[in-house]
Order: sequence, then structure tokens, then C-alpha cells
Amino acid sequence: MIRRLPLVVGIAGGSLLLANRLAFSPELLASQSRSDALGVILSALLILTGLLWQQIQPLPPKSVEMAGEQGLEMLPELPEILKLELGWATSSLLKASPARSVVIWAGGHIVMRRGVLASADFKPGTAVEPGSILKRVLTQQKSVYLVDLKLFPARAEFGYVPENSQCLLCQPVGD
Repeated sequence: MIRRLPLVVGIAGGSLLLANRLAFSPELLASQSRSDALGVILSALLILTGLLWQQIQPLPPKSVEMAGEQGLEMLPELPEILKLELGWATSSLLKASPARSVVIWAGGHIVMRRGVLASADFKPGTAVEPGSILKRVLTQQKSVYLVDLKLFPARAEFGYVPENSQCLLCQPVGD
């Protein structure tokens, strides 16, 4: 309703200006022409604003159904306290964000996977050679966010995330 208000007011104002000019102003004075010009400009701006507001509609975020099975996998040799902490942290992350899959990598191998799991080839304990992006994250200790993963040729280095992942955050979590 509010988005249509400028359009309605602009059309009404322009119509009233035209009716006033045709019906009640047989001879044109300089002061009338200036006020008419200002009224036409204001009506046109209101109409344009109303048309622009009609075009603006929020787009729903595009999401896909992730390819893979839900699950939780950890290295069996992890200490129980570490399993508990990692379980709590990843559960919180998956519930409080749009993330659907979490992979923790340390010391050259996968330590934990949770959420939508990718190929069974990447079980915890599987050695993974870091690619160029992961090496940069590890050396600089700064996160890297790949917004549209399908546009990056380096996405092949992330075979341990679901195949149709839309974006990826590589976050260092310590030494």
C-alpha cells in the first residue's frame, strides 16, 4: 500500500494541475506558468518514485538441496573432551547459521565432518593434500570466503565438501 502512495499522489496531482489549467485559467500569467512547471516536476518525480518502488521486490535467497547424507564422523582416537567440544561447536554453528556442512582439517588429514557429508572417500583420518587456497589460509592465518563456488576453478581442491556447495568459508582455528 505504501509503495503505491507516490504513484497515486503523483497521478492525482498531475491530473488536478491539468484540470485547473483547462477549466479555470483562460489566460496564462507568468506566476501561473512557474507554479504549473513546479507542480508538473513534483508530479513527475512522485510518479517515477512510485514506479521505481513497484520494481523493487526482495529476492528470496537461492538455496539448493545439498547432495549427501546427514551425519557426524570424528577420528576415534580423539580425546573425549575434544570430541565433546567439537561436537558442541559444530552443532551450534550448523543450527545458528546457514551452514550445512562443517569439515575440520588438521595436520594433513580430516579430523571431523558434520552436517551434509560428501563422498565416503573422505572419512576422518583421510590424508588430504592442501590446495592453493587452503595453503594460503594456513600460511596467512586469515579466512577466505568463496562466494560463488561454481565460478572458482580451484573448487576441485575441496572434494571433501558436498559437490553442489554454493559457497565455502576456510577459517583457521588455531595452530
